[in-house]
Amino acid sequence: MSLDMYAESMIYAYEHPQHKRRIENADVSFSEENISCGDKLTIYIKLDGRIMREVSFDGLGCVVSMGTAEILSDEMQGKPIEEALAFGKDELLKLINIDPGPVRMHCATLSLRALRKALFLHEGIAPDRETKEL
Repeated sequence: MSLDMYAESMIYAYEHPQHKRRIENADVSFSEENISCGDKLTIYIKLDGRIMREVSFDGLGCVVSMGTAEILSDEMQGKPIEEALAFGKDELLKLINIDPGPVRMHCATLSLRALRKALFLHEGIAPDRETKEL
């Protein structure tokens, strides 16, 4: 699907977010910005051991960045850290069901980049090459 015709689920996620909120007692959070367009968001994660019990976000941005953040937050609820760190760009694009193209790819991957960096921070390790290239 082209970016010209956003998937209905993307528009719905943008207009009716269920996970757009701060988690005051988050175990880990990370802020990320898309300097090319100004989209900004923070990912919040509440852990139960190695399980992400609650994932949310807060920020401002376009339909692609905020809609993807909503969809990704929903998908990551209840997932183990290891599964989230293995979740890459290809899985994200399949999940959101749009092809953002090269210009909007940074918008689409903003929340994944923040999520992975938050988890790398929690684990005390440097972000991997794939995360840096998102």
